[in-house]
Amino acid sequence: MRKIVAVFILTLCAELLMAQDIVVNKLRSETSRTIKKETDTTHWNWKTGGLLSFSLAQGSLSNWAAGGDNFSLTASGYFNYFFFYRKDRQSWDNNIDVNLGYVQSTSIGSRKNDDRFDYLSKYGYKMDTLGKWYLSGLFNFRSQFFDGFTFSNNVGDFASSFLSPAYLILSMGFDYKPNANISVFMSPLTSRSTIILNNTLAGKGIYGVPAGQHSINEIGTFATVNYNNSIAKNINYKGRVDLFSNYQSSPQNVDIFMTNLFSFKINKYFSATYSLDLIYDDNIRLFGPDRTSPGLQTKSLIGVGFLKPLNIRKISHDNRTT
Repeated sequence: MRKIVAVFILTLCAELLMAQDIVVNKLRSETSRTIKKETDTTHWNWKTGGLLSFSLAQGSLSNWAAGGDNFSLTASGYFNYFFFYRKDRQSWDNNIDVNLGYVQSTSIGSRKNDDRFDYLSKYGYKMDTLGKWYLSGLFNFRSQFFDGFTFSNNVGDFASSFLSPAYLILSMGFDYKPNANISVFMSPLTSRSTIILNNTLAGKGIYGVPAGQHSINEIGTFATVNYNNSIAKNINYKGRVDLFSNYQSSPQNVDIFMTNLFSFKINKYFSATYSLDLIYDDNIRLFGPDRTSPGLQTKSLIGVGFLKPLNIRKISHDNRTT
């Protein structure tokens, strides 16, 4: 499993090195967690925008903690909204992602296929004259809306619910932005809390939370890399990888959260997409013959979707709007 994870990380790094000199796709850059340097001279303090999409897709899942099916047809929606603030050396970047999916499968009927909301807020203070290094604080909250199940022999086992689990990260560190395509945040001291609000799930003692408890806190080191670039004409790649090592327990078992999205533009509002998500969390022990082992969770989706960018607004302190 570690070799598989290593291959994916090396692949991402290779893509980053090969694609740095290609022109940035404007639409996807605006909705990325990587903050794009402005190419115009418009002065603004607040900037808002986002993206709304809907797609039909064929999907396959393997070892996905929230439940899944080997082959399925899905309908999924994605919503992104960002709001940024700039003043002098200060920057405050906020990004909200919501993913919802519904699957109709021949084996077990209908259920959710994708379910995640993710809020990231990052405040930075520019440390150098080139604007590449920032002293930053990061807040990240990630969870889901609806009940999820893992399946064995078409029999569902209740595995997740609203705020069960939920992940809260508080981190202080350094944010390195060498160019408009990539951002690397590194922190030697990070607090990660895992929350299990549902009483039934709390009693199972899963997701690393001891049975009967509703939360656990871990202290460790954290890094996140965000990358967004056009890798060919009408093809855009957006990727993110989060790495966390718990100082208090098995620090060599690094937890990984990785998303990859390839967009193949068809016209102004439609595109074909391929997404691949990977999760490895040493505390999620729902797999293996006895269902007590960790595993690499993978989710891939191929589909054709409708894309609608939200209007970008720029507001300055003198109330000028563009």
